[in-house]
Amino acid sequence: MPNTKSAEKRARQVAGRTDRNRRVKSMVKTSIRRFEEALDSGDQETARARLLAAIRQIDKAADRGIVHKNNAARKKSRLTRLLNRSAAG
Repeated sequence: MPNTKSAEKRARQVAGRTDRNRRVKSMVKTSIRRFEEALDSGDQETARARLLAAIRQIDKAADRGIVHKNNAARKKSRLTRLLNRSAAG
C-alpha cells in the first residue's frame, strides 16, 4: 500500500498504463493471428492486407514504447518472411 499521496497517484497511473499496454499488446497479437489465419487459408490478397494491418499495429506499439523497437522489427521481419515463403511455394 502506498504511504503518501504522490505514491497513491503513481499507483493509479501505473494501473492505467498497465491496462492500456495490455490492450495494445492484445491488439497486436490479434492482428498477427488474423494474418496467420489468412495465410493458412491460402488467400494471398487477404494475407497481404492483414500483414499491412499487423505491421501498422506493431509500429504503433513500438512508437508508444509498449514493444521495444527491435522486438517490433523482428516481428515484422518474421511475418513478412512467412508471407514471402507462402507466395513462393
